[in-house]
Amino acid sequence: MNNCRRVAFWGECTSRRYMLCSLVKLQINCQRGPETALSLGRSQGTVAKQAPGPDQKAQLRAIDLAQKVRQEKMKTQATEPPVSGLRSRVMELKRFSQQLQNVHPNVLAKHLHKSVLYRDKDIVVVNKPYGIPVGGDSNVRSISSVLPVLSKIIDEMKVNSNSQLLPCFSLEKDSTGTLLLARSAEVVEQMLALHKHNQVQRKYWVVAVGVPVPSEGLIDIPIIEREVTGSQPHFKMALSPQFKVNDTGDGITKVQRHRQAHPAVTKYRVLDSSSGCSLIELQPLTEVKHQIRVHMAFALACPILGDHKYSHWSKLAPQKLPEHLLKKLRLEQSKTRYLPLHVHARELMLPGLSQADISVSCPLPKYFMQTLNLLHLTFPNNKDDKSL
Repeated sequence: MNNCRRVAFWGECTSRRYMLCSLVKLQINCQRGPETALSLGRSQGTVAKQAPGPDQKAQLRAIDLAQKVRQEKMKTQATEPPVSGLRSRVMELKRFSQQLQNVHPNVLAKHLHKSVLYRDKDIVVVNKPYGIPVGGDSNVRSISSVLPVLSKIIDEMKVNSNSQLLPCFSLEKDSTGTLLLARSAEVVEQMLALHKHNQVQRKYWVVAVGVPVPSEGLIDIPIIEREVTGSQPHFKMALSPQFKVNDTGDGITKVQRHRQAHPAVTKYRVLDSSSGCSLIELQPLTEVKHQIRVHMAFALACPILGDHKYSHWSKLAPQKLPEHLLKKLRLEQSKTRYLPLHVHARELMLPGLSQADISVSCPLPKYFMQTLNLLHLTFPNNKDDKSL
């Protein structure tokens, strides 16, 4: 009898606990809202037949997110001012350069293989792209870092191939055009010896701000590296003249050459001029750092378009252009920092080591051609030239 009473009492307590829990749940659901309370008030343990699964919910969220991003992008494009053609091309060129620096070595090597201008058993000439250094830090993608891969591609991936590629003459990172590569260290020495005796001719085309007078001549002024003091201390290559004007002003006298100055000689010739600018052919006869840029900016007072380093001496700032030139280029002064350096290694001529003399001409890049068109500058054989 006592056992029956205990069971009845235990069942009554369990029933009261169940009812108390149900009342608490119902009160919480009512506070959440009528819809939640209604849905939870139904039989528990059942699942709605048409309730979307987790995959369908994620898909819906992705679609909604993509549509939202698309709408925001359309609003941004509608509010942004129209971009000029030149700036658009320069930004495209900058993105392309950054992509080449970040790509896998095989991709850059394949790009260089497609841009081969000439090759034989001794040398290879490629069209160097803008913004890629020839050598430098191992952490930065450079042309030298992918030459082993390029050599394998040129030799059609032969397993037993021992050939190599070595740069003979360097080009600046922001220059384009003919880049000479040797297929052995012996050929490099031969090319350097030919260059020392002025048997290798390299011709550059540049767009300059201003027109040199006279239109053709020879610049023979040594170059030295100097420190620029001020709010932004830095180093630049500068002229170190061997002559100065007399105190009377009726002649010049020779001064002692600075021991750290490097002899620098550059031939120049104006091909065309218009709108206060000129297309100039330069032929450096010596190999000094930033030689043609320094001679153009400080010797001829006609800095190269896009040369933000040597357009000023005492400061580091984007190149400042005349108002009429900005209109021709459809550019604002605040956007001149986007202008690329207009230096192109147009032609390479050298005696053949085992055959006739070699002459390689490189097409102009698109941004260079676009600048020439905007400034109404023409050049010889422009009908035969194809921009890359």
